[in-house]
Amino acid sequence: MRQVFALSLLIGATSHFAPTIAFAQSADIQVPPSGNAYLQDNRGPIARSQFGLCWRSGYWDDQAAMTGCDGQLAPPIMKATAPELIKLTTAEPTEPPIAPIQCKFSTILNGDQTFTFGKSTLKPAAGEQIDKDVLPQLRHCGIINAITITGHTDRLGTDNYNKQLSEQRAKSVANYLKNKGIVTRITIIGAGKSQAVTICSEKSSRSNLLKCLAPNRRVVIKVQ
Repeated sequence: MRQVFALSLLIGATSHFAPTIAFAQSADIQVPPSGNAYLQDNRGPIARSQFGLCWRSGYWDDQAAMTGCDGQLAPPIMKATAPELIKLTTAEPTEPPIAPIQCKFSTILNGDQTFTFGKSTLKPAAGEQIDKDVLPQLRHCGIINAITITGHTDRLGTDNYNKQLSEQRAKSVANYLKNKGIVTRITIIGAGKSQAVTICSEKSSRSNLLKCLAPNRRVVIKVQ
């Protein structure tokens, strides 16, 4: 009794789906004599999925596209439309990447505005000048090869004293840049009084002599 009942269900299910299968296979598409761009079923026509889409072979290209397989499908087929053929277009050439900006500039910190006479501690005005004239340029650079900071003094004092003072002043500027997040290698040079930019009379008073020699007391930041 159970076998009879199961057989009845099988027959009923087959009869229910038979029209759909016949409907999907009613529009066969024949393979053209000169091409093998599609797979064939055992009856000869192009093999198709349950939604009416053709199975392509490894030899398919856009020149082998057929009506009924690519573009508008030939009715009567379930899922009556397939995606339209995509028109191949030549991609527009992309612009070459923009090269990073290479920096090359220098800034002079005047001694009297940067340090107290005979001292190596940066004044607030020096920090403001670095923030305004140096840091924005450094952060805008794509490539920084080197930063050189050179300290200079006037001729007052011994050679050894001026060399040490110029190095300490250059180091103070370098530490300020590092504290601001600059990680590029920094070279410190103490030039002492060897590179004077102005010459003053020996007959001047002490105060006038200090004012005259002020341009020699400086720190130069050079970026390459």
